[in-house]
Amino acid sequence: MSTQLPEVLAAESIAEWGDEFDVVVAGFGIAGGCAAVEAAARGARVLVLERAAVAGGTTALAGGHFYLGGGTAVQKATGQADSADEMYRYLMAVSRDPEPEKIRAYCDGSVEHFDWLEGLGFEFERSYFPEKAVIQPGTEGLMYTGNEKVWPYRDQAVPAPRGHKVPVPGETQGAAMVIELLVKRAAALGVEIRYETGVTNLVTDPDGAVVGVAWRKPGETGAVRAKSVVLAAGGFVMNAEMVAANVPWLSEKPFVLGTTYDDGMGIRLGVSAGADTRNMDQAFVTAPVYPPSRLLTGIVVNRNGERFVAEDSYHSRTSAFVLEQPGAAAYLIVDSEHMERPAFPLAPFIDGWETVEEMAEGLGIPYAALKSTLDSYNEHAARGEDPDFHKGAEWLEPQDRGPWGAFDLTLGKALYAGFTLGGLRTSADGEVLRDNGSPIPGLYAAGATAATLAQDGKGYASGTQLGAGSFFGRRAGANAAGRAS
Repeated sequence: MSTQLPEVLAAESIAEWGDEFDVVVAGFGIAGGCAAVEAAARGARVLVLERAAVAGGTTALAGGHFYLGGGTAVQKATGQADSADEMYRYLMAVSRDPEPEKIRAYCDGSVEHFDWLEGLGFEFERSYFPEKAVIQPGTEGLMYTGNEKVWPYRDQAVPAPRGHKVPVPGETQGAAMVIELLVKRAAALGVEIRYETGVTNLVTDPDGAVVGVAWRKPGETGAVRAKSVVLAAGGFVMNAEMVAANVPWLSEKPFVLGTTYDDGMGIRLGVSAGADTRNMDQAFVTAPVYPPSRLLTGIVVNRNGERFVAEDSYHSRTSAFVLEQPGAAAYLIVDSEHMERPAFPLAPFIDGWETVEEMAEGLGIPYAALKSTLDSYNEHAARGEDPDFHKGAEWLEPQDRGPWGAFDLTLGKALYAGFTLGGLRTSADGEVLRDNGSPIPGLYAAGATAATLAQDGKGYASGTQLGAGSFFGRRAGANAAGRAS
């Protein structure tokens, strides 16, 4: 693997076109599958080229959260009020460098997209999981999966749960069910899928418009003419050279989440044709300390004994702040009254101590600083206050009943997992854009090949990748089909 860009082929250099389609889609994960289905539903003749032997990509590994809101059927059935405007305010607030047009389109179209997903042949359970967890333990259809209730965002937008989960228990690759339904829908619409066949080059005309692709499969190569091409070939977390060049810290210790084909090929294809990129230096990385959620009543401190984040934050927000601390080191401290041991601890338990002084010595933290931090937190928590980080009142409980225990959130000690968030710059319609903002004619992108709405780990919410990937995959497919008509 490398950072090298594929050669762009001139249309006049293609000696023989093997086929001609209205729309060619590179990849059949959630974004590519939705693009293919939407394009075909609009009358386009569609070909999907998938490098793997089966459909799914990284989507097939996902638990099945879709970040959707604005008043979905599940939100209404469970009494969770929401609107497109509040969803928009929230996503704008948590975005590091927001793209208002894309966020507005996503929020305004969220309910329709929810209905479209259910139209594939499944139903999100009309139930709400009220606890704080990484993913619902059962088949509950809705929970909070971001920082909606965390300060300052709870003051900037009315909180609402938007993590809609496919009805598969726990973390059992629930999104694979959606892929199966997309494959069936694609077949019913006449989409042709060629497996073990990858796009190797884009083909352009003299004006720079994309008019086809070159492909390769074991023992064979060829070219397909197309009126539009949609790149949905995953991210680049499995390309060590691209990661080292763009997000070097991600290659140091975290366990990366992806498949063999998350090698950045889709991104490099786009750049070869003149595309701009966004957020290539950003990644989602996390080592959740919950469940059990009771642990969030404790305090998270760095090696100087200082708090630095509201402990009730979504797990990747906490983790992103941990990585900014000296030595990327941090500890979750909990007293005996609130101590529970996780069933599957990603942040290992270090030890327990009878006194704060012994704990400070055991953790290598200055005693005076740790005692001051703990005393201040306990004093304010007893009054239901947190003037430093404004942790939600439901998580404010003094940690003053010794002995105390600590969990290690330090990078290299806790089991961090991550994936890349950067990709091609795209419009709200899925068009791939140049650095001057103009679209490359005939080229679209979605999913992890395009820069995600959640631009860093602090603003990420579970379900953003599947939600936005499927939503903008559909928009890319629809506009690709429209160009072909």
